[in-house]
Amino acid sequence: MPTPAPSGPPAPTTPITGGEALVRALAAHGVTRIFGIPGTHNLEIYRHLAAHRIEHVNPRHEQGAGYAADAYARTSGRPGVALTTTGPALLNIAAAVGQAYSDSVPLLVVSPGMPLRHPRQSTGLLHETRSQTEALRGVAAVSHRVSSVGEIGVAVARAFTLFRTRRPRPVHIEVPLDLLTEAEPAGAVRTAPPVPPVAADPRAVAEAAGALWAADRPGIVLGGGARGAAAQCLRLAELLDAPVVTSANGKGIVPESHPLALGVSLHSPAVRRWLAERDVVLAVGTELAESDLWAPPPALGGTLVRADLDPAQMYAGLPADIPLVGDARPTLHALLAALPALPAPPGRTGAHRTVTALRAERDAGTRELDGHLLPYLAAMRSVLPANTVLTSDSAQCCYNGALPHLPVGPEGRYLHPTGFGTLGYALPAAIGAKVAAPDRPVVALSGDGGLQFSVQELATAVQLGLTLPVVVFDNGGYGEIRDEMAARGDRPVAVDLPPVDLPALARAYGGHGVRADSPEALAEALRHALDTQGPTLITVPEEPSR
Repeated sequence: MPTPAPSGPPAPTTPITGGEALVRALAAHGVTRIFGIPGTHNLEIYRHLAAHRIEHVNPRHEQGAGYAADAYARTSGRPGVALTTTGPALLNIAAAVGQAYSDSVPLLVVSPGMPLRHPRQSTGLLHETRSQTEALRGVAAVSHRVSSVGEIGVAVARAFTLFRTRRPRPVHIEVPLDLLTEAEPAGAVRTAPPVPPVAADPRAVAEAAGALWAADRPGIVLGGGARGAAAQCLRLAELLDAPVVTSANGKGIVPESHPLALGVSLHSPAVRRWLAERDVVLAVGTELAESDLWAPPPALGGTLVRADLDPAQMYAGLPADIPLVGDARPTLHALLAALPALPAPPGRTGAHRTVTALRAERDAGTRELDGHLLPYLAAMRSVLPANTVLTSDSAQCCYNGALPHLPVGPEGRYLHPTGFGTLGYALPAAIGAKVAAPDRPVVALSGDGGLQFSVQELATAVQLGLTLPVVVFDNGGYGEIRDEMAARGDRPVAVDLPPVDLPALARAYGGHGVRADSPEALAEALRHALDTQGPTLITVPEEPSR
């Protein structure tokens, strides 16, 4: 059945329901797809989706909807939107909201709430919750309960304004369920105003340029906030002959095959020592956080230049000596423009040799953790096109393996749940990424423990007919926690999971499943999966403990 054509927005004085006002506002902001699960209290929203040409993807769990919308946003560059019903459904998505907050992802979660005049004392209403907004305020940047149909459009416009003008983080909008069905004049459609990106203060840019140009030992750290300025980051690194290290969210902003690229190496003691020895460090769009360093931030011996959209970052963790508050692209463009006007600095040489030595020292120090993974990651890289989107989980094969050792460039993308460190992200995130970019190859990478947090989303991938390889390194449970227990001298408890035939489970859902016992078998299975409709789960068996 063809999708009904929209009839155009109602006149400002025409009464419409809150459900229609919400969908109308989302459509006005360019939303064409949402992720969610229908429930008794949100049906008035679903009623209007088709008329406004908004497509719906229904994962099997609200947490999966949140992760899918998160990855949709990261891949498309547009906010992801998730729709839940009341009570348990909204609380189910809270973990995904917390992850989006940690990784600065523009995620909009919309839910119904208890009626406007619902008594404070419990009445036993279906899905009754003491305070949904208080619960979501603990994990989102904003949780806002509207009080009229006319306010719904304003709340949506405000959310999109926040996404454009501040560090992008999740927003929750709650619409009381009686407002969803009551008809009131909603007023004119309000949309977030266009906001041009702003560069940092010119005086601060000039000071930063002078410090970087005169540095003997410059270094660059890139986080996810630098992604929109990839070309400027590479040009700065080459102009300054400065090695570049990235956070997990900054992976691939500078090609990891570049002679100046240290990749995702902030966890390496050798790289942290190198960073502490720089006389000037330029950090762009990164928290310099413990979750990236796997240790407290190092004491820097030189000048720290921080470029970030969020002014609070200038005082967080390692305070900036020279703060550059502004969008990364215009700020770095201004920084590049300021450099040629300065006198030529003393010649700097040897950065390439430094990077080669640091890579070798990094790899020697972590070989016990990641050495067995390297042949498999090399096999994956040999098969995957350069523009592949890889989604990742909080699994050893990801943070010990793929993050530092599976090279990615700006044409590709690697999505990892940093900071909050949720499990079960990879599979639903891969679905969201594939929905956002259907013509790009997308591959999920997970461990057997993390996969089983959201394995039911295989059914979603089957339903959508997505070509989606899912590579699972199976170490028989929660390998990281098992190793931590052993390191403490404890007897491992509750970390060994009974074996599951995951390829057979994938086939039971209607997908495909194979086992890869060698790097060559993994390459062949991955090559075939990239040409096969539907998800293909590829299990790589590991030793239960290392």
